[in-house]
Amino acid sequence: MRKTSGILKSVLLILLALFFLSPIYIIFVNSFKDRQELYDNALALPDNFSFQYYLEAMEKMNFLSALGNSLYITIVSVVLIVILSSMTAWTLVRTDSKWSTVIFMTFIATMLIPFQTLMMPLMQFMSAITENLNIPMYNTREGLIFMNIGFHASLSVFLYHGFIKSIPITLEEAATIDGASKFGVFWRIIFPMLKPITATVMILNVISIWNDFLLPSLTLIDTALRTIPLSTFFFFGEFTIQWNLAMAGLTLTIIPVIIFYAMAQKHIIKGIGEGAVK
Repeated sequence: MRKTSGILKSVLLILLALFFLSPIYIIFVNSFKDRQELYDNALALPDNFSFQYYLEAMEKMNFLSALGNSLYITIVSVVLIVILSSMTAWTLVRTDSKWSTVIFMTFIATMLIPFQTLMMPLMQFMSAITENLNIPMYNTREGLIFMNIGFHASLSVFLYHGFIKSIPITLEEAATIDGASKFGVFWRIIFPMLKPITATVMILNVISIWNDFLLPSLTLIDTALRTIPLSTFFFFGEFTIQWNLAMAGLTLTIIPVIIFYAMAQKHIIKGIGEGAVK
C-alpha cells in the first residue's frame, strides 16, 4: 500500500513538473523555428537547431546595451534594498516603542496595495521632484533604482524583521560592553548572521526587478536606457508579431535569472521559513 502511494506521488510530481516546465519548453523549441514552421506545429521539435534567430534577436534588441542596463539596475537596486531593509528591520526590532510597531505595520500594509493604483500618482510625484528639486528622476536609471527600492522594501523589511527577532540581543549587549558602536554592532555582529535571509531577499528581488516590465516602461523612454524586458517588446508590433524572434529574445531574458536561481535556490526555503515563522 505504501509502495503504491509512493508511486502515485512520484507520478503526480512528474506531471506537475511537466506542466510547469511546458511554457519554457514551448519558448525554447520555437526560438529555433522560422515563422512557418512555428505556425505548423508549435509543440514539435525544430527541423534544425540553428542560432540564426538568436543572433538576429540580439541585434534587433541591442542586447548588449539592454543587458548592461538590466545588470546595473538590478545589482544596484538589490544591494541598496539589502542594506537599507536590513538596517531598518534591525532598528525596528530593537526599538521597543509603539512607533516602531506602527512603522512596521505600515510596511506590511503597503504590501497589499496594487502597483496599478499607484502608477499615475507615482509619475506625478517623480515629475514634481524633477521640477522642484531639479533632481532627474524620470527617464533615468537612477530614478528607476530609487523607485525599485521603495516598491521592494516592504517585503524585504518583513523578512528581515522576522529573522532578526530570532537573534539573541545578548550578543549585541556583549559587543556594546566591549566598546563596539551601534554601527559596529550591526555590521560586525548582526549582518553576518543574516546570510540565509539575505540570500532569500536577494533572490526574490533579483527575479522581480530583472523581469519587471511595467515600471521601466513608465520611466525609461530613451532606447539607450531600455532593459531586456523592454527590448523584447520590440518584436510585438501593432499588426504583426515576430514570434520566433520573440521566443529567442525571451530565452535570452530568462537564462541569467535561471542561472542565478539555480546557484542560490537552496537558501530560499530556509530563509523564508526562518524569516516569516520566527
